[in-house]
Amino acid sequence: MTATDWITAVMLPLGALFTLIGTIGLVRFPTLLGRMHAATKPDTVGLFLILTAAAFQLPDVRSAVPLALAALFQAVTVPVLAQTLGRVAHSRGMVDSERLVTDELEEAVRTTRRPSP
Repeated sequence: MTATDWITAVMLPLGALFTLIGTIGLVRFPTLLGRMHAATKPDTVGLFLILTAAAFQLPDVRSAVPLALAALFQAVTVPVLAQTLGRVAHSRGMVDSERLVTDELEEAVRTTRRPSP
């Protein structure tokens, strides 16, 4: 067994474990924001670990470019999506304000709401 096989043998199960933990958190967390956090952070790390493990099994660096692009797109889009969904959920009153320690978004949402005609 080569060093790349050992790296793959460690990273693949770790990536699967991170993804499993994220899925369990998605089901178990009681609030919308907690579920969004569980759906984004561990799953992104799990995907990075799995893609890195897969890249170690490829014959050359050029073959790993699509994997690197997938990781890049994941890193760019997931935080933006989570922030957008959280902001929309907050503006529609779907966030339990009693569970928040501070609500820094409340004033921003108040100033962007348009008065009804």
